Amino acid sequence: MRILVVEDDAVLADGLKVGLGLYGATLDVVSSCADGQAALAVDAFDAVVLDIMLPDGSGLELLASLRAQGHRIPVLLLTALDEVSDRIKGLDVGADDYLGKPFDLDELAARVRAIGRRQEGRATSFLFHNGVTLDLARLTATIDGTEVSLSRREFAILSALMDRPGVVLSKNDLEARLYGWQEDIESNTVEVHVHKLRTKIGRARIETLRGIGYRMRPTTS
Repeated sequence: MRILVVEDDAVLADGLKVGLGLYGATLDVVSSCADGQAALAVDAFDAVVLDIMLPDGSGLELLASLRAQGHRIPVLLLTALDEVSDRIKGLDVGADDYLGKPFDLDELAARVRAIGRRQEGRATSFLFHNGVTLDLARLTATIDGTEVSLSRREFAILSALMDRPGVVLSKNDLEARLYGWQEDIESNTVEVHVHKLRTKIGRARIETLRGIGYRMRPTTS
């Protein structure tokens, strides 16, 4: 899951980046409404964690602008404001959820997963395909009932493919799920991770379309 955090408190932003990273998320951080708007215009994210009080305006204004543009990305608001009227205003503008500061990191991670599930039309944190089960909350994978150990990035690739079974994801699509702006990407990283995945879940489960990308092989009858 790739998340954009719009938060001007550098200490909190760094904590979110490290903390949510432990849950398998890839985070990019900006500190203003303008930078948030620019980031969403050029990159694809699965969710936004948005502070309301930002140096160049209100996060609610950014949210209203996104919704007016037809942007349906899930958004969770963070704020120190605790009035019911503030929560109502945020939800009415188009927020998917709302969390007041200070907050528990486990709860934030669970809420981000929940708004992501709703966006994808899923009721639980589990993905199922052709004998593979992923638990997105616990970051565990089982193959035909047997648990296998996956690295964070192997899990991220497999969850991206299973989230849209049968749909071809390009190398660039997968790199976007694995790496934030500040991380270096080696040219063969995706190929290496896919190779390791195949040795763990079975080569036939991931199909390569040469020059196009990868997809989960259709469920066998």
